[in-house]
Amino acid sequence: MSESMSWLTRDIRKARKQGRAEVARRRGDRLADLVAYARSASPYYRELYRGLPERIANPALLPVTDKKQLMDRFDDWATDRDITFEKVRAFTDDPGLIGRRFLGRYLVATTSGTSGRRGLFVLDDRHMNVSSAVSSRVLASWLGPLGIARAVVHGGRFAQLVATEGHYVGFAGYSRMTQEGGGRSKLLRAFSVHEPMSRLVAELNDYRPAFVIGYASTIMLLTAEQEAGRLHIDPVLVEPAGETMTESDTDRIAAAFGAKVRTMYSATECTYLSHGCAEGWYHVNDDWAVLEPVDADHRPTPPGEFSHTVLISNLANRVQPFLRYDLGDSVMLRPDPCPCGVSSPAIRVQGRSGDILTFPSGRGEDVSLAPLAFSSLFDRMPGVERFQIEQTAPSTLRVRMVRAPGADADRVWQKAHDGLTHLLADNKLDNVTVERAEEPPRQASGGKYRTVIPLAA
Repeated sequence: MSESMSWLTRDIRKARKQGRAEVARRRGDRLADLVAYARSASPYYRELYRGLPERIANPALLPVTDKKQLMDRFDDWATDRDITFEKVRAFTDDPGLIGRRFLGRYLVATTSGTSGRRGLFVLDDRHMNVSSAVSSRVLASWLGPLGIARAVVHGGRFAQLVATEGHYVGFAGYSRMTQEGGGRSKLLRAFSVHEPMSRLVAELNDYRPAFVIGYASTIMLLTAEQEAGRLHIDPVLVEPAGETMTESDTDRIAAAFGAKVRTMYSATECTYLSHGCAEGWYHVNDDWAVLEPVDADHRPTPPGEFSHTVLISNLANRVQPFLRYDLGDSVMLRPDPCPCGVSSPAIRVQGRSGDILTFPSGRGEDVSLAPLAFSSLFDRMPGVERFQIEQTAPSTLRVRMVRAPGADADRVWQKAHDGLTHLLADNKLDNVTVERAEEPPRQASGGKYRTVIPLAA
């Protein structure tokens, strides 16, 4: 059966109209199909699933996987036997290949995450098409006919706030779209979160987007610019992503821009995982994804309680299957139907809070930088396996690093120091001191690392 964009869009709409039982049937069939395919084409899954029943439509029967396990078995994990770790790493080391088709077939995306281990992920066209179809349906449901009409009057332009200096999924997907053309590419423009805020504000004022989508911490900084009158755009929809937001955060954004605000909770491993609603909950797109809140022993967490972690299964991507994958976030499943009227499971997320760093500039005003400005700098830096930046004083940053095996410590530090001082200078923060730490990054409870730690209040 063809799974084109048009077919996927119709199928998603049809499943929702037919009710929860039909969504569950589709989900079970897709899980069973993906498990069977993974067993047949991936040596890793063939070994992992040895002894399990032939057909599995219940994810609880599967063993748990995580980033470390999959990255350690990278070459055996992929179902396309032409894919190797060395080939993908060489591809991601070249910024000129961002958005290009790896092996002529796939999108490659990287992530550092909070587990301390860099991820190299390969996404097929099926995944990309499902993600686009789900996003289109969700956007239409958020806006309604009047909102769509207003967006058209505003030119229908999308401003996507992304890290532009690496193979991150947002920028890689955007680059693919612009390189391959099509109508959608003419309405979408990427804006770099690495740019100084004054330049970013000027570019957005000139572009006047109908939609603003991007990292929550950067959107909060832009909200302050809108409140101060330096930014003056009037989008129809603002969509913060990537970091947890409070109700007061979203209320502030809505008031500043006079726009509808909807959040999303997703990951590079499953870009279409969930979408926010008017009540502040995330609804799982559960015809194409499975989400399981679990305790430390991977047993189901009761609704109404925050989990130790969450397991996800991406039912679209066949080239690198993510099945019962430990995402590492703490989530709570809503115990009753959501008042917004959407019937799919609703969750709240406890993790993923953004850490904005604020510095005195020496000119009488403060300058704030989003955490992504720092994490994307280090993620693309050769020789760095793990890092942590802590603001220990108003104008002091302490840098903790674990270098990659074989990397020269002094050379890695020099690159890190040069990159940070350049970033700070671009934002007129020449007064900030960058210190080299001897101790490794500190691990927080639950096994995660905070990559950016602001000054304690």
